[in-house]
Amino acid sequence: MGYLTLANQLTILRMLLIPAFVLLVVYGRLGAALLVFAIAGITDALDGLAARLSGERTSLGAWLDPAADKLLVVTTFIMLTLPGIPLTNHIPIWLTVMLISRDVVIVAVVAIVNLAVGPRTFRPSIWGKLATAAYIVMIVVFMYFNWLRQTSIFIDAAVWTALTLTVISAGDYFLRVRKLVNGP
Repeated sequence: MGYLTLANQLTILRMLLIPAFVLLVVYGRLGAALLVFAIAGITDALDGLAARLSGERTSLGAWLDPAADKLLVVTTFIMLTLPGIPLTNHIPIWLTVMLISRDVVIVAVVAIVNLAVGPRTFRPSIWGKLATAAYIVMIVVFMYFNWLRQTSIFIDAAVWTALTLTVISAGDYFLRVRKLVNGP
């Protein structure tokens, strides 16, 4: 089985859409940016479906898919936070810092545990998946209302939901790592 499966090609396409998204936001083409983000989201759903249906799960895909997801979400958060980008609604900088800090700490802890204790498998938790889903919904809400050039209570609801799930998933992750490191 080759590494450049349909699923991996879709993941690479998602990564290639990131610069297009950035440029569209920078140049104020918010409707097109929202469309590109939606297409990237669709490729995320399709790559997993393609891998399952074809039975072509690869180690490359296991690394590429979460990397593409993180790149897309972090890049989008940064773009929607930057005060120099003329948007009606900006993601609060503190939330962007929390998201990036959480991800950096998770990667650092995984690396340290694997080096110090030995190889361990860190499976995503339901809380981490819910947090990621909240980020994506939040991005869509921000992009949609920025495209309309309107504010909305949905913006605030999305921010507080993302914050809550970030804190819960970070706490859950800490407890799971502690159990994994102290376990057999």
